[in-house]
Amino acid sequence: MHTSSNHFDGEIVLITGGTSGIGEATAIQFASEGAKVAITGRRISKGEEVVRKIKEAGGDAIYINADHVKLDDCQQVISAVTDYYGRIDILFNNAGVVIQGSAEETTEEEWQNVMALNVTAVWRMSKLVLPHMRKNGKGVIINNASDWGIVGGKDAVAYCTSKGAVIQMTKAMALDHARENIRINAVCPGDTYVQRWVDKGYFNNYDPVDEDIAKKEYGKEIPIGRVGEVDEIARAVIFLASDDASYITGTTLVVDGGNTAM
Repeated sequence: MHTSSNHFDGEIVLITGGTSGIGEATAIQFASEGAKVAITGRRISKGEEVVRKIKEAGGDAIYINADHVKLDDCQQVISAVTDYYGRIDILFNNAGVVIQGSAEETTEEEWQNVMALNVTAVWRMSKLVLPHMRKNGKGVIINNASDWGIVGGKDAVAYCTSKGAVIQMTKAMALDHARENIRINAVCPGDTYVQRWVDKGYFNNYDPVDEDIAKKEYGKEIPIGRVGEVDEIARAVIFLASDDASYITGTTLVVDGGNTAM
């Protein structure tokens, strides 16, 4: 992590689900540009590891253990960050879950779990942070949606539905708060390599399971010819949060290697 640029010097950034993948990469990038970063997640050891990386590189970060399905946890996160840092300038609603299955294959419990974290938690965290941003006279909210919230995908009906809802929620909230100097946008990642691809067996069709080979083969189905990296999604989030995007609100920034162009 470098510390040569300070585009977010002194800004307070809250990232839900910041213990790995896109959330971790975004936290590290924000910290490298001068922001003070609060990350949340359910895995304490992972959260503490991300904070350690940031601090060893000269950054400022805290970890808050939280399950964003729970109202109390969401409220405690907002209180913890504002008590520690004094305010929240940027919220990245990143926490989410992927459940595979068609409508018939998806259970009631799976459906409710996906909606609780991917949709309700995004609304809830935004609802809780908005009064603080209004009091400060400014703010940025970025919601992590998906290219599958735009075009849909096979065997992922709950996930696609939830991400489509996030996109519409983003547009509606952006209109509600456009005159309050609060910008609200969504980033829509495509196929982005994260560790859970390996953990959940996404590469098991490749024998032997060699990650480099699997990524290369998987990438052949994507117009740009490869899968995305978490740092590429993080840079898109950084852009939406920056002054370079000062006239952008209510939009979806698609970062998918061309998937939605097909």
